Amino acid sequence: MISTIVEKRNIPIAIPSMGEEEWLAVKEPIEKGWLTQGPKVKELETLFAALHNVNHALAVSNCTTALHLGLLACGVEAGDEVIVPAFTWVATANAVLYCNATPVFVDIDPVTFNIDVQQIGERITSKTKAIIPVHLFGLCADVDYIKEAFPQLKIVEDGACAAGAALRGKPAGSLGDVGCFSFHPRKSVTCGEGGMLTTNNSQVSEYLDKLRNHGASISEEQRHHGPKPYILPAFEMVGYNYRMTDLQGAVATVQLRKLQRFIDERNSWAQYYSEQLSDIDWLRTPMVPEGYKHGWQSYVTFVDEAKAPMKRNDIMEVLQQKGIATRPGTHAVHMLDVYANKYGFKPQDFPGAFAADQYSMAIPLHNKMIKEDFDYIIAALKSL
Repeated sequence: MISTIVEKRNIPIAIPSMGEEEWLAVKEPIEKGWLTQGPKVKELETLFAALHNVNHALAVSNCTTALHLGLLACGVEAGDEVIVPAFTWVATANAVLYCNATPVFVDIDPVTFNIDVQQIGERITSKTKAIIPVHLFGLCADVDYIKEAFPQLKIVEDGACAAGAALRGKPAGSLGDVGCFSFHPRKSVTCGEGGMLTTNNSQVSEYLDKLRNHGASISEEQRHHGPKPYILPAFEMVGYNYRMTDLQGAVATVQLRKLQRFIDERNSWAQYYSEQLSDIDWLRTPMVPEGYKHGWQSYVTFVDEAKAPMKRNDIMEVLQQKGIATRPGTHAVHMLDVYANKYGFKPQDFPGAFAADQYSMAIPLHNKMIKEDFDYIIAALKSL
């Protein structure tokens, strides 16, 4: 039984699980001198596609650029509207603005923190081109419902947190028209930065491949390994330099081979958290609906301040003093100055997102933690 706190520990909110394998992985591209997008990136893409049951995977510089390209591939342009959950990282909405389109916010389900699919219909207009369902913290949004209810919408999955997650047996990234993933250090698998696009559409894949590489007709690897490497490629469109390096690809491939083990470990500790914290009446722990496979990028709780001994931020301060890092789950985008000022939003315009912004609290969950860390955090919460 956990009842007392022992010596103070220092437990970060997240830390990458890396070691000798990742260190050695960068040796080959360094020795061969191929550092930009090349064979290691291709190896990563092949593995990622296989793990997520898609025909195509294309690595990019980060998930934000993946979202930008994904929207462009779905035909989003100036004057269009794109449905976005009001509670997500700002990049989700920013990517819509990159296309000179308008993000249209929809409130969230307060239990799952994902978009409330029952509210989507009232926000659709004749200008609505696409929707970005976010698989927040590693739990898939109900894309099946969205596809059935709104077949006219293109679906760009924001799976930044959801590598390895699934909905009713179908992996994240295979649910919509395009999937977008992140390899940021707070994610389950990382290479520092980096992202991935997934699709089952060959034409979309070909378009994305060109778009991430300045609009070039062939990749640098294809050109240099071809019979006439001195001939520059044709440029058929205006593209972007959103490529991933082979150094990142080498590290991410090693990480990706560990993904299922990472998720299994996190799932086990998430269950441990939920069991041990179940008697704290002011703290709501994450719920995983039946048929969902959680990726557990984060373990995000909800503080009921009406019952709690103190406010959420004060709880976070006490835990910080005890060496336990915490974070709000993420933010309500409509409350950020850049969006509130641009569109005139008020905090309570989306009450679910507002509550999640004010009362959600992520506690540490990563693959470098040991049982003593979890017990220390649980005891600290109970001691409040």
